[in-house]
Amino acid sequence: PQQIQFADDMQEFTKFPTKTGRRSLSRSISQSSTDSYSSAASYTDSSDDEVSPREKQQTNSKGSSNFCVKNIKQAEFGRREIEIAEQDMSALISLRKRAQGEKPLAGAKIVGCTHITAQTAVLIETLCALGAQCRWSACNIYSTQNEVAAALAEAGVAVFAWKGESEDDFWWCIDRCVNVDGWQANMILDDGGDLTHWVYKKYPNVFKKIRGIVEESVTGVHRLYQLSKAGKLCVPAMNVNDSVTKQKFDNLYCCRESILDGLKRTTDVMFGGKQVVVCGYGEVGKGCCAALKALGAIVYVTEIDPICALQACMDGFRVVKLSEVIRQVDVVITCTGNKNVVTREHLDRMKNSCIVCNMGHSNTEIDVVSPWWPRPPHHPPGHDSNLFLLLLQTSLRTPELTWERVRSQVDHVIWPDGKRVVLLAEGRLLNLSCSTVPTFVLSITATTQALALIELYNAPEGRYKQDVYLLPKKMDEYVASLHLPSFDAHLTELTDDQAKYLGLNKNGPFKPNYY
Repeated sequence: PQQIQFADDMQEFTKFPTKTGRRSLSRSISQSSTDSYSSAASYTDSSDDEVSPREKQQTNSKGSSNFCVKNIKQAEFGRREIEIAEQDMSALISLRKRAQGEKPLAGAKIVGCTHITAQTAVLIETLCALGAQCRWSACNIYSTQNEVAAALAEAGVAVFAWKGESEDDFWWCIDRCVNVDGWQANMILDDGGDLTHWVYKKYPNVFKKIRGIVEESVTGVHRLYQLSKAGKLCVPAMNVNDSVTKQKFDNLYCCRESILDGLKRTTDVMFGGKQVVVCGYGEVGKGCCAALKALGAIVYVTEIDPICALQACMDGFRVVKLSEVIRQVDVVITCTGNKNVVTREHLDRMKNSCIVCNMGHSNTEIDVVSPWWPRPPHHPPGHDSNLFLLLLQTSLRTPELTWERVRSQVDHVIWPDGKRVVLLAEGRLLNLSCSTVPTFVLSITATTQALALIELYNAPEGRYKQDVYLLPKKMDEYVASLHLPSFDAHLTELTDDQAKYLGLNKNGPFKPNYY
C-alpha cells in the first residue's frame, strides 16, 4: 500500500499554486461544498465548463425528448427525493386521492414557472393526476434540483430547467414551455410574474385565451395589480401570496427555519453576538428576526410601514434606518419585495466581511447589477452612453471591484482597498438557492395553489371578472383542516347555541364541490 503523504513532505506546498492548480483546487473545494452542503445540487455538478443542456440530445425511457434538463440519467435519484417529500405532504396527497376520480382539471393545459424542487414536483404530479397537462420551467436560475427535474422528465412532464441557467437560458426555457405547436396553455401557475409577463408581451393572443392565473409571490402579485390598474389584465387572477395559508405559514414559518439553514450552509457563520439588520418586517421578516434572535444575534429592523414597525418594536427589535447601522452590522438581509433596498452607497460603507443576502423573491433588492450589464442590448433608443455609464457606477459589476467565487453561491466582492463583502446567491433568493425549505409548510402552499387552479378552471362564466382575487376564507380553512391530522389535532365542536351566537355555520369546514 502507498504511504500517505502529508503536507510537510510535499515540495513547495506553501507556494501559491499555478493558475491551473489554483483552478483545480478551487473546483475541488467548490464541488465538495456543493455536494455536501446543498441538496439543491446534491447529485449533479452545475459547473460552467460542462456542455449546456440546450446542446444535448436526451430522451427518457419512453423515447420522448420533450424536455431539457441537466442529466436525464439522474431521474432515479430525483424519484427518491420526490417520494421522501410525499411523506410530509400528506394533505396534498390526500387531495390527489380524493379528487383524481373526478378529474377536476381534465382539459386544463397548465404552463408553470416555479422553483423546481421535490416539493413542487409533488404539486406538478398532483395536477397531472387531476387531469391536467403541464409544461414547466424554473422561476429562479439557482433553485432547480437537477435530479428532480430529471425525474419529472422521465415521468413525461415537459420540464425545461436546470441549476445554474444563464439569463438567456432562463427566458429560453419559459419560451419553450409556451411556444409549442399543437398545444396552447389555458392556465398559468406563476411564482414571480416572469411567465405571465412573457406570455402577455410575446404571445398576446395566447394571453387573452387564458382562463386563469394563479400567482404565489408578492413580486408577481404586484405586477398583476399593475396590469389590472392599467386595464391590461384581460383574465382573472388568484392572489395566493396574500391568502392566510401562504402568509401565516409559508412566509413566516418556512423563512424562520430556512434563513438559518441557508446562511449556515454557505458561510458557517455563528450568530451569537452578531449584529444583523433585517430589511422589512412582513411575515418573511418576522420569521427571519425570530430565528436570528433565538440564536443570540443582535437584530435591527428597517421598515416603511408604521404598523409593521410598531410590531417590530413590541417584539423587542430596534427599528432603524439602514444608513444608521450599515457600518457596524455583520449581516444584511433583505425581505421587502421592493427594489434598490441595499444600494451601492450602502455596500461601499459596509465593514469588511459583511454578509449580504436576500430572502425576497426578486433579485432587485440588492443593487448587484445595472439593468443592462454587460452592455445595453441593441442600445435602446433614448438611453445614451453617459446614462449607461451612470447606471454601471451604481452596481457591483464595475471594473474597480473584483469578484472571487469562494464556493457554490458564495462570492467575495473585493474593493480596491482590500475590503471584502460576502454576497450570497448573487442577490437572489437565499433559501431556495443555497439550501432547501421545510416540506410540510410547502404542502400548505401547494394545496392552496392546486385548489386555486381548480376553482378558476371550473368557475362558471361570470363568477370572476378580469381582476385579481383573493381565495375565499373558507378555502383557507379547508386547507388548514387537511393538515391538522399530521399533528393529531382535533377542533373543538360548537354547540348549536354557540354557533348561532357567533353567526357561524355548524356544518363543518368548507369542501370543494367536485367531491
